[in-house]
Amino acid sequence: MTKHDRSKPILHPADIPAAIGLLTRLPIRVDAELATQRAARSAWAWPLAGLVPALIGWGLGVAALSTGLPPLFAACLALLGQIMVTGALHEDGLADVADGFWGGYDRDRRLDIMKDSRIGAYGVIGLILSLGLRVSALAVLLTTPGVLSVLVVIAVSSRLPMVLLMAALPNARGHGLASQVGRPPAVTAWCASGVTGLVVLIAMPSVLLPLLVCLGIGALALAALAKAKIGGQTGDVLGASQQISEIIGLAVMVSLIS
Repeated sequence: MTKHDRSKPILHPADIPAAIGLLTRLPIRVDAELATQRAARSAWAWPLAGLVPALIGWGLGVAALSTGLPPLFAACLALLGQIMVTGALHEDGLADVADGFWGGYDRDRRLDIMKDSRIGAYGVIGLILSLGLRVSALAVLLTTPGVLSVLVVIAVSSRLPMVLLMAALPNARGHGLASQVGRPPAVTAWCASGVTGLVVLIAMPSVLLPLLVCLGIGALALAALAKAKIGGQTGDVLGASQQISEIIGLAVMVSLIS
């Protein structure tokens, strides 16, 4: 079987390490040629890449609590671990979207601002709010039973909207990470949804409906905003969708558990 033939299946085992290599800083060995051929079809595995930061965040948070450190400090360490393993990829997208969407006066200017490596006032505000909301929620959740399941569910489900937005919206510019990967076919989005639903059902079945409803509302709102502001999605929009979805997921978990 040639590598071209191997790139045709809907699901491929190589998609999982490819997703981890794309969305984290871990030195994962990836078949680069196969990953390039599969491109957007491997996006079904993106939610599973969330398992890595979830486990690292859980380990650091629980270790901090076991030494007697307060929950807020443990939450900061847990979030720091997650950010380090992802290389702040999603945080960067959130900051760029905040700057571009609210700092630009038309589509082209917004895209230019999002491409600029410098951060503006809206980006700083967005990051402060994101970090503050996530730390405050983690400080509550780390002290609850079954916190590993909670973090796994949030990490996996928060990466599903990335796939859905990428499949639903056209690329707003002709270059960048999102354009290089391409647009996932509908079957890939359905597979990502199925994988996410399965993980949630196994880990915390009682939260499946409220969590997915809230995440769906958030994803639809961001999709409408991105369509209105820049005419589609970019890699930054996908990163922002993960951050917004993570905050929504944390809020749902805190409201249901605490």
